[in-house]
Amino acid sequence: MKIAVHLDTSVMAKAAAAKAAEILREAIRQKGRAAFIAATGMSQFDFLKHLVSAPGIAWDRTTMFHLDEYIGVSADHPASFRRYLRERLTSKAPIGTVHFIEGDAADLDGEVARLNRLLGAVPIDVAFVGVGENGHLAFNDPPADFDTEIPYLVVSLDEGCRRQQMGEGWFKTLDEVPRRAISISVRQIMKSAHIICTVPEKRKAQAMKVCLEKEVGPLFPASILRTHPSCQLFLDKESAGLLKPATLSA
Repeated sequence: MKIAVHLDTSVMAKAAAAKAAEILREAIRQKGRAAFIAATGMSQFDFLKHLVSAPGIAWDRTTMFHLDEYIGVSADHPASFRRYLRERLTSKAPIGTVHFIEGDAADLDGEVARLNRLLGAVPIDVAFVGVGENGHLAFNDPPADFDTEIPYLVVSLDEGCRRQQMGEGWFKTLDEVPRRAISISVRQIMKSAHIICTVPEKRKAQAMKVCLEKEVGPLFPASILRTHPSCQLFLDKESAGLLKPATLSA
């Protein structure tokens, strides 16, 4: 893992987007197409803003997979991650193929099976991810399943995760926050050729400390990123505030 710390959150996001664009352009140059996983949440706001304005990406030759989505939330709900990605990514970049998670599908098992067929057939060039306040990776809350090879799965959201969603303003009360979601699994994220992880803000500092300085394991889901051969972690000065100097220089 390569860690980069930037004093300013916007500069951090711009640097992460520049690297992401470089990976997409290179994959398209080498293979004719690129496939990527797109995350949501507040950590991705500036990153996506810079990514969609990056020059030289042949978006029509890309395929996007959606990282996670609440179960039972409509595509037009203010907290829907489909809505988030439509507003910040797919409406601004002419992506060739978009695979959204239909979290409100009538046949949930059928929807997961559909997604697994699609994602299982496409090698992912780069995954864009963040890290939750509880250290989760996608919606894989602790203790995360580090063993399953299933691409998409139904997961339960712990209270810490649900409180984060309410705290960020997506829901008015904790009771409104769904208790389940469809998420790409930890192992599937790790199968990506490259990972770009952006983690801003002071409220993520403790998660960064445990995920980077404690043992790699299911209790600290994002800790597994340390074992990926091409993961770049972008922090700002606040999210990196509790890290030991040795961690940053490793």
